[in-house]
Amino acid sequence: MLAQRTAPATAFTRRDAVRLVVAVSLLVAALTAILSIDLLPQAAFRGTVGDLAPTDVYAPRAGQYTSVVATAAAREEARRNVEFAYDYSPTAGQLSAAQQLAVFERTVAPVDAAFGAVLSDEARQAALSTAIEGLSPQATTTLQGLDKASWTALRTELERVLDAAQRQEVRDTDLPAARAALASRASLSFPEDQRALAGTILQPLLVANSSYDAAATEQAREQAAASVEPVSVDIKQGELIVQAGARLTSADLEKLDALGVLDAEPDRVRIGGWFLLAVLTVALFLGWVWRFRPVFWHRNNALLLIGLFLVAATLGLKLTADRSIMPFFVPLAAAGLLTTILLDAGAAVVLTAIIGVLASVVVGSVELGVYVVLGGLAGIVAVRRGERLQQFAQAAALIGVVGVAVVGIFGLLGDHDLTGTAQLMGAALAAAIASTVVAVGSFAVLGNLFGFTTSFQLLELANPSQPLLRRLLLETAGTYHHSLMVGNLSERAAEAIGADPLLVRVAAYYHDVGKLANPDAFIENQAGGQNVHDELPPEESAAVLKSHVASGIDLAYEYRLPKPIIAFIPQHHGTAVISYFHAKAQEAAIAAAGARPDTPAAEAAAATVDIGRFRHSGPKPQSREAAILMLADGVEASVRSLTSQDEPAIRAMVDRIIRERLDDGQFDECDLTLRDVERIREAFVAQLLGMYHRRIAYPQSKIVELESRRAAGGGGSDPGT
Repeated sequence: MLAQRTAPATAFTRRDAVRLVVAVSLLVAALTAILSIDLLPQAAFRGTVGDLAPTDVYAPRAGQYTSVVATAAAREEARRNVEFAYDYSPTAGQLSAAQQLAVFERTVAPVDAAFGAVLSDEARQAALSTAIEGLSPQATTTLQGLDKASWTALRTELERVLDAAQRQEVRDTDLPAARAALASRASLSFPEDQRALAGTILQPLLVANSSYDAAATEQAREQAAASVEPVSVDIKQGELIVQAGARLTSADLEKLDALGVLDAEPDRVRIGGWFLLAVLTVALFLGWVWRFRPVFWHRNNALLLIGLFLVAATLGLKLTADRSIMPFFVPLAAAGLLTTILLDAGAAVVLTAIIGVLASVVVGSVELGVYVVLGGLAGIVAVRRGERLQQFAQAAALIGVVGVAVVGIFGLLGDHDLTGTAQLMGAALAAAIASTVVAVGSFAVLGNLFGFTTSFQLLELANPSQPLLRRLLLETAGTYHHSLMVGNLSERAAEAIGADPLLVRVAAYYHDVGKLANPDAFIENQAGGQNVHDELPPEESAAVLKSHVASGIDLAYEYRLPKPIIAFIPQHHGTAVISYFHAKAQEAAIAAAGARPDTPAAEAAAATVDIGRFRHSGPKPQSREAAILMLADGVEASVRSLTSQDEPAIRAMVDRIIRERLDDGQFDECDLTLRDVERIREAFVAQLLGMYHRRIAYPQSKIVELESRRAAGGGGSDPGT
């Protein structure tokens, strides 16, 4: 039965539990030590208020505390900022407005009388000159220049302004300013000289309606002080707390005490927080590996490599956490690039997300977390399998673009000014280049050190000048050609289902190197000579054929091929039956029993043949690439034997080979799906049709063929007959 694309892990065993405990313990211990390094005891600092600081003191870690000193200062400042309280009330304002309007009526009564009586111009001018006491000559002239209608309009405006001004609070301390502003409160529809007259008339009439209230002032100050929240002080790691030679203040000592510098005790609470964060992230990450990447889970080198990337990234973050811009220079995207190249993209994505979470917490910046995650994902998408330097260049470009975009977005959101945004964009570009350089410079070394096959190694192994391939060409030319054809088929099928085409092509080149031990035992190397199997019993022939697997493994180790390539040698046959010799053995058993074919006796005789002697030792294919190689190997050899290599014949043979392997359960242990099988079938047919397409029969070729026959048989037909 075919497995799902991502095969789930089996039941969690005791061995898995031990592996989990060991891995979690080591990683958690390493991460906790890195994250807590600034929380360990420091040399104690001694001093009192007024003493000179003997040395510079920097914050060993970031922190936050409630400052008693700063809170007291803030509350005192709040008291000082409280304005004096006055006894004004709206009722008092209304009362004073009514009183002053009455005074106003008495004040302007002579003016009303002058305009209301029937007087000559000279008599009216004389009456107006003495109607209101205290007017300046200019104001008197303005008043005398009014007619009755103008005075009526101005009088109404005077009443309105006085009423509005007197209803509002008029403090005794602010009375001069309030009187001076009366002229400006008159409507602009009146000429300037009339507005000045209004101010002159109203100034003596505006009185204070609010006096200083000492008790209310003190109460307001107390309320203001009580409303001040306790002041929280944030400390950044590496911040200068006390400068050498400076006099210590109570605020300095309080900050030193909050950081634990005075008592030199470790901050156990924060260490516990880092420990829990490390446990949570590591356990979840390893749980994901166990569930979705069981191949990596059971390989110590894979877990060690992932742990190395995680620890290195955390260390880089911790070393730069106290600098606002430095974390953006750390080439964290290199972890995702290397994991993609050496393991796979899925593990790289999860690792990048974990590093992004740690970046946010360690540095205290959501922006950095987003920057790390999105930049890492961009690199994973662009680098693919890292088969060419061009892909690394594309990864660097995309990481840089995404990093610049993230910084720009947070700049637009107000997290930086223009200068800060420009600096961070430069850091993003530098980090993108550095990440790619680190990946290019280290993936081959890490691959060799941890036993992972890199794309560059595969390209080197595919070179025909490799010693083992050279031997295959010179000593087993037929097998060499067969391997090339299988490589072509396998590569096309791998591309069709999204498997690794380079890996399966290289594996195809080396899958039959074991035939170097006995080349003539395989028909492709016999070149028309005697077949050694004609003289051997079927069981011995099967043993000879099976032996090329063990010989191939020995040769592969001798020539130091990578283990992933060696794994293909036994898997390309799996536990399949060598059907030709199995059938031949059954025929011999039936003949020895004297039974007639297609009878119960013949079936009983055939059943006496031990099929296990004709099965390869396996294991069955463990990956999609190994399954493709098994099918390509069988298809290429079978199609080569066809007398007619047209499309129906090729398609029928491909279908038969695939069906036989499926029915035999050869793909039960790999993550191949039915959709994959269908795509592989179509890829094989398309490739084989291209390999065996019909060619034009050139006349010269026919002549050469006839002459070769005449030379071989001592004569022949005339070419024209």
